[in-house]
Amino acid sequence: MSNHISRKHFIGSSLMAAAGLSIVPSSVLGGSKVAPSDKLSLGFIGTGRLSPYLATSFLELGNVDIVAAADVYKAKVEAFEDHVADHYKEQTGKNYWAGFRTYHNYEDMLTRDDIDAIVVVTPDHWHAKAAIDAANAGKHIYCEKPLTHTVVEGRKLVNAVDENDVILQTGSMQRSWESFRHACELVRNGYLGEIQKVIVSVTDPAIPYDLEEEPMPEDLDWDRWIGPAPMNVFNSVVAPPVEDQSWPRWRDFKEFGGGTLCDWGAHMFDIAQWALGMDDTGPVELIAPKTPVPKRGLKMIYANGIEMEHYEFGRGHGVEFHGTEGSMQVSREFLQTNPANIATAEIKSSDERLYHSDNHYANWIDGIREHKETICPAEVGHRSASVCNIANIAYWVNRDLKWDPVAERFDDDEANSYLDKEYREGYEV
Repeated sequence: MSNHISRKHFIGSSLMAAAGLSIVPSSVLGGSKVAPSDKLSLGFIGTGRLSPYLATSFLELGNVDIVAAADVYKAKVEAFEDHVADHYKEQTGKNYWAGFRTYHNYEDMLTRDDIDAIVVVTPDHWHAKAAIDAANAGKHIYCEKPLTHTVVEGRKLVNAVDENDVILQTGSMQRSWESFRHACELVRNGYLGEIQKVIVSVTDPAIPYDLEEEPMPEDLDWDRWIGPAPMNVFNSVVAPPVEDQSWPRWRDFKEFGGGTLCDWGAHMFDIAQWALGMDDTGPVELIAPKTPVPKRGLKMIYANGIEMEHYEFGRGHGVEFHGTEGSMQVSREFLQTNPANIATAEIKSSDERLYHSDNHYANWIDGIREHKETICPAEVGHRSASVCNIANIAYWVNRDLKWDPVAERFDDDEANSYLDKEYREGYEV
C-alpha cells in the first residue's frame, strides 16, 4: 500500500522554515559527521504502546525532527501522528503539521533520502528484518531490545551494521542510568571481591501461541503484522486497540517474542554481562533444572567459572551479585549491598571506568553526529539478546548443553535448530 500525506499537512515548507523547523538531511554534508546546527530526521517503524514515549524522549533533545512513521495498524499510526503533532504545536504555538507522512509498509519510508535514521519499535519477530533493511538503506538505527528474535538474526544484523557503516543503539537504556553503571563499576573493580555467582531475577520463558481467534479490527493488516512469523489467528491481547494502554502480550509467545525471560532479561542479563566484562562473549555451558516443565533455575557457566542463574530473588526484576567480600542487589528501584557501605563506595580515579552515558537517546544522536560507537552497539545488543535466546532454548529442550560463544553453536542438533527460524515467503531475513 502506498504512503499518504498527513491529515494535518495543510501548510507548506515556507511556514516550516519560518518556524525554524526546516529539515535538512545529514547526507547533504557529504561526510560521516553531521554539523551541530543540523537536525537529524527520524522515521519510526512501529507505533504501538512504547513508541510515544520514545518519540518524546527524542523530541525533547531539540536536535531531531520526527518526520515519518510506518505501521500496519492504522489507528495506532494516526495516534502516534497526533502525539508528535502535539509536541510541535506546543513548541511553536502554531496549529500546523511539519511535513509528517505515515506509511503502511516501512520499505516505502526507507526510500526517502531526507530521513537520516530509523527507530524500530515493532514486536521482536520483526526487529531483525526491519533493522537490516534500514541498515541496507544507509539509515542509522535505534532498535528496541531484545535486539533480535534469534541468534542467527543477531549475527546478520551485526554484519549489516558493519557493512553499511551505520550507527546502532540497542534500547537497553539501563546502561545510561547512573545507578546501574555504578553497580557494574563496583563489580568490575573488585568491591565485592571475586564474583562467584550472579542471579538474574526475571520471569517466564516463551511459550507457543495458544490464544483463541477473535474478530479482526478493520484497520489492522494482520497478515503483514504476522510478517516473518508463522500464520496464527488474531487475538487482541497481542495487538490491543489503541485505547487499551496495557502492554501487549505478544512478548509471551515464542512466535513473536521470547517471554519475559527475553523481554526483561534483555535488560537484566545485559547488566550482568556488562558488570562481568562479557559484552563480546557468553556462557559456555547451560545446566537445565531437573523439572518436568521448567521455568526457573537454569544455570549458565562462563569460561572463567562464574555461574549465572535465572531465578527470582523476590524483589521484582533485578540482578544479584555474590562475591567473596560481599553481595549486591540492583534494580530500577534499589541498589543495596551487604556490607551496606559497599553501595556508597566512591569509585577511585585509578579504577576501571565504564562507558559513561547520561541519556541513552542523546548518546545515539551524538554517535550519529560524531560517527562513534554508542554505549550499546550492535555487537553488545546481540550478545545480550543471545544470552536470553539460548536460555529459552535450554528450557525448551530441557537438558544440559554446551555453548560455543565464538562459533555461536550448541553441541546439540535440536538446540541448534532453534538458533534460526523459518520465514514466510517474502519476509526472509
